[in-house]
Amino acid sequence: MLVTCRQMQEMEEGAFAQGVQASDLMEVAGIGIAQVIRHFFLTPGTLILYLGSGNNAGDALVAGRELQKQGWTLLARLSGEPGNMKALPLKHWNELKGMERLHHPPLLNLQAPVVLLDGLLGIGSQGPLRPSLSALAQEMNQLRISHRAVTVAMDIPSGLDGDTGQPHPDCVVADITATVAACKKGLVADAATHHVGRLALVPLPQLAPFMPKEAIQENLLTPEFLRPHLPRRNFDFHKGQAGRVGILAGSRGYYGAAELACRAALRAGAGLVTLIVKEDAYDILACRVPPEVMVKSVQDYREVLNMRFDAIGIGPGLGFTDEAEYIEMIRQTSVRCVVDADALTALARQEHETLDDCVASHLFTPHPGEMARLLPNCANFTRREQAASWTTDHLGHTLLLKGARTVIATHGLDTLYNTTGHPGMAIGGMGDVLTGVSAALIGQGIRTHFAAGLAAWLCGRAAEIHARAQAAESTLPTDVIRHLGQAWAEL
Repeated sequence: MLVTCRQMQEMEEGAFAQGVQASDLMEVAGIGIAQVIRHFFLTPGTLILYLGSGNNAGDALVAGRELQKQGWTLLARLSGEPGNMKALPLKHWNELKGMERLHHPPLLNLQAPVVLLDGLLGIGSQGPLRPSLSALAQEMNQLRISHRAVTVAMDIPSGLDGDTGQPHPDCVVADITATVAACKKGLVADAATHHVGRLALVPLPQLAPFMPKEAIQENLLTPEFLRPHLPRRNFDFHKGQAGRVGILAGSRGYYGAAELACRAALRAGAGLVTLIVKEDAYDILACRVPPEVMVKSVQDYREVLNMRFDAIGIGPGLGFTDEAEYIEMIRQTSVRCVVDADALTALARQEHETLDDCVASHLFTPHPGEMARLLPNCANFTRREQAASWTTDHLGHTLLLKGARTVIATHGLDTLYNTTGHPGMAIGGMGDVLTGVSAALIGQGIRTHFAAGLAAWLCGRAAEIHARAQAAESTLPTDVIRHLGQAWAEL
């Protein structure tokens, strides 16, 4: 669930009224933040704590203590004198040994990875940053560039409005935001994405009983949220139960899209994958796809209506020559489809009623450009508003709006926000992989809304795993496919 900053404060007040100690919450939060950092950095490096005077500084100091045990070198930059800190963070400051306080920005060579931990402000702050805090925030943002440091914000980046997501001047630009107990509403706002970066959720079990009933019915995609939606395979499971997936993709000059979608469907657990192509693409694609994929040529895409599938992925590299055939297939099939790429563009040119005539409920996976064609009169809408508007107009269908913060919406269900991935995924072919993964998960019987969430999370996490050993900028769609198994193992 998403909460406002005030709701989060009320959760804490409710816990304190029941005897929960602030020191206990700080301990759990700090340990959780340290775990987030270890999750992304497998080897110790240099951790620079940026500390204000409030309890956020205490969380940072607990995290620093835990990482110091793992071999991290600790440095600290303070917005004032330690004596100005609140009692709890001051206690942790006095107890933490072996940490050097810096009075000037770090200019020397630092052991990589260099992580900047933003402990300047928490959710209780409002308005622009004070000069002393603004200077440190600017310093952090500069170190991201000069030292290729990675900034981790705790709860919210300092200088960001936790309710609206609007950044104040000199707001910290975080690569990772470890939000505590519950995601704050503003963190998923479009305006916040650049400053929030990758979202991670740090549980606070002590606050769970005090989640407000009126909490916003939206969720972050995390392993804990997704795990219950994964089917468990019985020991006597067979390939027919793993899903028969059809892929309608590829045309002359666009063969790679079909290959990527098929490979992704296999890696996502599909039992049987069949690529459906026109005759002019058959010879080349039959030689390119993996040996596990069956390739079938058709004269007319509507022939698929007489084939047996549990899910169909349609659109990557398909072209527009035969769009009337595959649009009719989308409308008439009783099989759930993942509609992407060229199929989305073709649909956008049709009458509004086309989707309302569909026999089955489908998953539509547009990128922002395709979304603009599907909703031409909503250019000023936020991504969340676009998703809500489209799914209200097309009841029963699911929308996965791709982007740095992928949004998944189905009318009547909680809106989902993906947390995984990195900017290295901004390359052609990633959508083809998502189509294959989504179709495979739907084919295994997972409800479309949650299959879309799983697919987005898995693809993003696979890209992150690749980036552990390679520069994120080098990530290819084939790298994502190769690491899907490792991502799956984390669920």
